Amino acid sequence: MSRILLVLTLAMATGLASARADQLSNSGLLLDRIVAVVNEGILLQSQLDLQTGLIVRQLREQETQLPATEVIRGQVLEQLILKELQLQRARRLGIQVPDGMLNSALSQVASRNGLTLSQLPQAMSAEGIDYGTFREDMRDDMIIEALHSRDVVARIQVSDREISRFLEREEDNAGEQVDYDLSHILVTIPTTTRPEEVAYAKTRIDELHVRLANGEDFAELAIATSDGQNALDGGRLGWRKGGQLPAVFQDVVVDLDAGDYSEPVRSPSGFHILRVNDVRGTEKIIVLQAHTRHILLQPDEIMDNNAIRSKLERIRERIVVEGESFTDVARLESEDPSSAPQGGDLGWNSPGTFTPVFEERIDSMSPGDISEPFRTDFGWHLVELVDRKERDTTDEVRRDRAIQAIRSGKQEQETEIWLRQLRDEAYIEVRG
Repeated sequence: MSRILLVLTLAMATGLASARADQLSNSGLLLDRIVAVVNEGILLQSQLDLQTGLIVRQLREQETQLPATEVIRGQVLEQLILKELQLQRARRLGIQVPDGMLNSALSQVASRNGLTLSQLPQAMSAEGIDYGTFREDMRDDMIIEALHSRDVVARIQVSDREISRFLEREEDNAGEQVDYDLSHILVTIPTTTRPEEVAYAKTRIDELHVRLANGEDFAELAIATSDGQNALDGGRLGWRKGGQLPAVFQDVVVDLDAGDYSEPVRSPSGFHILRVNDVRGTEKIIVLQAHTRHILLQPDEIMDNNAIRSKLERIRERIVVEGESFTDVARLESEDPSSAPQGGDLGWNSPGTFTPVFEERIDSMSPGDISEPFRTDFGWHLVELVDRKERDTTDEVRRDRAIQAIRSGKQEQETEIWLRQLRDEAYIEVRG
């Protein structure tokens, strides 16, 4: 029954799409047509043309030699198919991005460009970019990111043993502590691996390696031939810690200098050729920490915001003018259950620990200062800045980065495998 329903759904989707998309103008010219059916969805010629045009424009601006148009269109169509599959799964799971969340992300985009959100549409129009399309594309990207967090990232486990081994390797191998700017060319292997498919993929990657040896440009070859998600970026993976890479790559990149590329390497997702674009070292991480105490009061049915502020002003006067101890007053008055027993002591903390409003107030103070009352999402505060000091947090940051690196290293190939499974399980009909 489910198979019959699927066929009926596809037939209806195709029929409706044909009625809508495969239309002729009054002059007999084709207005649009279906280029691919993806499960219950469709991809239109207009979508493929628009995305291909954007990629061609981008490559020309980068002064990259363009491969044949049909090669670019094939890469773009594959990306559109994978995007459609991911959005379909997100819809089935009920993953959504509300307008408020989307507006917040767009506000960040505007802010990075020195604009307000209201100014963004006009600025984009001046660049020839349709704001409505950009807005919905960004929503789709956020939905897919949330889907990846659920289906891929959430399933990646990082054990204490992995962290310890990572840090040990980092100490033993200087290459682990180096940042590598990487690109790759990927020839995938289907999840239903058969010997002849592996042999074919190996032949392809060997041929690409020979073409590189004969002087072809790595980025241009990646655009034309790579099966990776980032093929149209010239295979660019970006900056990665040596230890952030999958284990099969770690021993390869350490022996490569900037500009070098590797012999073909196999991973669970396929065969790769890695290129090291650039290399940089690491330095100690010194942060300026602040030792603070605070008194927290929260409004309720009896005391509103004005009453709370007035009470904190009186408490501040008791400390600053009458000489009472901040610690003693905090024990009696503060409503923060975690810090009140310690006299409001929040300990030594690095930048980014507290909310932005709290951080800004601390940044404006000198040791010994007691703030005026101010409000955050947690309530109303009085803060005492006890002292500041510089602290080497390299080891702590190394551990945090180790966790992120291990997870990221697993995520790359887990995402490739997940996408390949998603595609293998889908009904896809590409129309010529």
